[in-house]
Amino acid sequence: MSNILHILNGDAALSGFNETGLDGDVLVWREVLSEGPLQENILSGSFWSARAQWISQTFHENIDFYQHKVIDELGKLNSDYTEINLWFEFDLHCQVNLLGVLQMLSRKTDMSAPAIYLICLADCVQFNFAKGLGELNGEQFEELYDGRERLNEWEFELATEAWQLYVQGNAAVLEKWLNENNFWGGMPLLKPALQAHLKRLQVNEAGLGYIEQRLLDIYNSGAKTRSSIYATFWNEDKIFGMGDSEIDIYLDSLQQKQLISLSI
Repeated sequence: MSNILHILNGDAALSGFNETGLDGDVLVWREVLSEGPLQENILSGSFWSARAQWISQTFHENIDFYQHKVIDELGKLNSDYTEINLWFEFDLHCQVNLLGVLQMLSRKTDMSAPAIYLICLADCVQFNFAKGLGELNGEQFEELYDGRERLNEWEFELATEAWQLYVQGNAAVLEKWLNENNFWGGMPLLKPALQAHLKRLQVNEAGLGYIEQRLLDIYNSGAKTRSSIYATFWNEDKIFGMGDSEIDIYLDSLQQKQLISLSI
């Protein structure tokens, strides 16, 4: 076992990372904490039991598969590392997963050790405006690694506050907190992601949240298939970082409300 751990934001990043010469063990984060039930104590058995039930029901996955792909993988955090590198992106999906990782680390470790670094990809001209880590090769991973930021106790406190507010789900309280915080240290991409989440929490006069309304607008503009709706949403609302399975949660809700009727 190495003394270094790299936590990747998903399986898509694994191929490029494996092309690097970077030392260390790898943990692939396969949760989607931006959707579904959450509790403040991420280390509780009830937290992961609720997640397993929701994931299996929503995405039609076997609970045993969840245990193997998610829970067993997270067991790597029980090992003693002197350095942990967090590879996450700018969108809401990644930033909420990052908050979850930081919560786990803060509850498990003394912040004086290990050293914890954040490596984050935003749209970068030097990478031809790549949208995700899965688009990068080994050399580009190493270039990102060279610009990593070490997180300190202040950033962990900020992340804890953000996590608590995210779990609470109160739009007014979150908006007040975002407006009052002007310094984000080594986590500047957290604010725009949480601003996107704030839009999700706000319901319009039709009783629809932002994402439902956006998908309905895309549908009404002429996109009648799931694939065409995905493409438009991904292009125009990349801040949410949603995959097709996550978008389907909202499309299915619109269908149940009889607001759309999708072609195959």
